[in-house]
Amino acid sequence: MNNLFDIDKTEILKISAKQGTGVEDVLAAVIEKIPSPEYDREKPLRAFVFDSWYDRFKGVVAHIAVCDGVVKKGERVICASSGKKYEITEVGILYPMQVPSDSLYAGQVGYAMMNMRNIDEAQIGDTFFHEKSSVQPLPGFKSATPMVFAGMFPTDQSEFPNLRSAIEKLTLNDRSVQVKADNSPALGQGYRLGFLGLLHMDVFSQRLDQEFDTSVIITAPNVAYKMKIKGEKNLKLYGTDVITVLNPCLMPEPSIITEYYEPMVNGTIISPSEYINELTALCIDHRGRVKDQSYIDSTRIILRAIFPLSEILVDFFDELKSMSSGYASFDYEDAGYERSDLIKLNFCLNSKEVDELTMICHVSRARETAVRICLKLKETIPRQQFQISIQGKINQKVLAREDIKAFRKDVTAKCYGGDISRKMKLLKQQAEGKKKMRRIGNIDIPKDAFLKILKK
Repeated sequence: MNNLFDIDKTEILKISAKQGTGVEDVLAAVIEKIPSPEYDREKPLRAFVFDSWYDRFKGVVAHIAVCDGVVKKGERVICASSGKKYEITEVGILYPMQVPSDSLYAGQVGYAMMNMRNIDEAQIGDTFFHEKSSVQPLPGFKSATPMVFAGMFPTDQSEFPNLRSAIEKLTLNDRSVQVKADNSPALGQGYRLGFLGLLHMDVFSQRLDQEFDTSVIITAPNVAYKMKIKGEKNLKLYGTDVITVLNPCLMPEPSIITEYYEPMVNGTIISPSEYINELTALCIDHRGRVKDQSYIDSTRIILRAIFPLSEILVDFFDELKSMSSGYASFDYEDAGYERSDLIKLNFCLNSKEVDELTMICHVSRARETAVRICLKLKETIPRQQFQISIQGKINQKVLAREDIKAFRKDVTAKCYGGDISRKMKLLKQQAEGKKKMRRIGNIDIPKDAFLKILKK
């Protein structure tokens, strides 16, 4: 800790939450080292909402910090952002469970219930004040910027209302999730969600399953690309010359794009020094540029590199752990956008494009990615009664192709001898039937295929 973060050894607290040792030292250190909040109990009420959650019996429960004044049960308050009026039905402190009280004073943190039934009414960062007073709202939180986007669809379309309700309740206390309605020809109604990272997306989907018993199909995650376009007609259509593409299917035609930009991250790897050669090769393989490396001590090294965000989304961390026998750690932070050469890669099943598999990738990765994903689809999609052709394409140029053979029934099994024309007639009828099935047949893509195909 001293070498990495220049922290004085005497200030490091030794605690174990599992065994309960040293917890009192943490509480004492919080009181001693964190300055007291600035407040004035004589001023009009200003209560800051920093968290909220939904109780199915009592409605929305807002966690508030009272910055000025006093809030009491039975008083009427106004929401600064919406102007809506509410009556305080209950206030109290968290100890750690909810303990009701008559009032909360400036400098205190607690909870408040106001008969809110709509989960959007308690916005994190909002300010509440008394009905007859006029105050300046408190500065809210800076909204987090999503970095990873993915589609979420119910496994059964009849479950869409449940998915909508579950997402609304989860986003109540996780405002960093960006939600937008989406519709897919193959998967039906759903949502396109923006997350802070892959771990954030994974935790969110697990909470949907565990807390709301909602099973979802997650499409391949992607990042937000920026593109500079040309043409007066296009500038009027999009309203700007630099557009942000969150969904690869909505990427404009290459003929109107003059420049492509992809998001970058500054990555930091800490590892035992004996793995440095393998980790450097891993960084280069993922289009990373090593900026510097230095020794923390005689056995550990810190390596800093800049990566395209899309390159570390899926399996980078797994490869890192595998190469370092689990000893290396990885952290990253946003590094803005950088000009790049990008292309849209489409995948077709029996000449029909599958929008959910469309992706944007670097030109140098196009053929390799097309071959890999076609092979993955061949392994993942079950065989049908008709042949399935899988193609990876850029515009109309086919980069890779795989075929899944059809199940075959021996229609000539009951023909014993006789004229060969009888067998040929049966085989011709079978071929015509297979051709018709291939034309009108539906191909089912397994639920977990969208994430499996991205892993190398």
